[in-house]
Amino acid sequence: MERQANIIIVEDDSTIAMGLVNAFEHERFLVRHADTGEAAVEMVMQEPPDLMICDVMLPGIDGLQVMRRVKDLHPDLPIIMLTAKSEEIDRVMGLEMGADDYVTKPFSTRELLARVKARLRTQTKERRLPDQYEFGNVKVDLRRRTLTKDGVEQRLTTHEAGTLQYLIAHRGEDVSRDELLEKVWGYTAALTTRTVDNQILKLRKKIEDTPSEPRHILTVHGTGYRFEP
Repeated sequence: MERQANIIIVEDDSTIAMGLVNAFEHERFLVRHADTGEAAVEMVMQEPPDLMICDVMLPGIDGLQVMRRVKDLHPDLPIIMLTAKSEEIDRVMGLEMGADDYVTKPFSTRELLARVKARLRTQTKERRLPDQYEFGNVKVDLRRRTLTKDGVEQRLTTHEAGTLQYLIAHRGEDVSRDELLEKVWGYTAALTTRTVDNQILKLRKKIEDTPSEPRHILTVHGTGYRFEP
């Protein structure tokens, strides 16, 4: 029998929370509910879930602080943020800070369920890939989210690590910007392909000897990018 996925829902609005708990339990998820950020972090410390859904606006520590603390403990744990904020800059900021997806209120519970299932499928596939890679003068530890170049270690953000992992997993293949948005960010409507281009620029600065003349992360004009070891 397939193992039931364990999720934590962090939401202080009891009506929204109970609606989500009931919907996910109906889909055979194992659900825990926290109504404060502190309670959510404690739950993760006691038993890490497979995925967390977290509201941004919470009493006590807010959802972004919860995300930082949880990602420090478990960098690979997928977190989907819920918020009433609808401005693109707020969504992008949340994603850049480590969120794996970002859903604005009001939202469709069916859509949220679909996103959770898609994220868990992606997470399962990613875990089958090796955690460590070496190419040129670079060593990457994707579980620790670190990159070491010429003996100097640097931290990778969640999306830098995800982008690099996806490119390495498909090395030698042309990968489109839309594909990276879908597979790494998990949500395309709130973002543009410029988000991917900015991420690639950051990675090149960390990886390439000469970022303007890359040897590893190559541009495929009209398509996207290709990784060459």
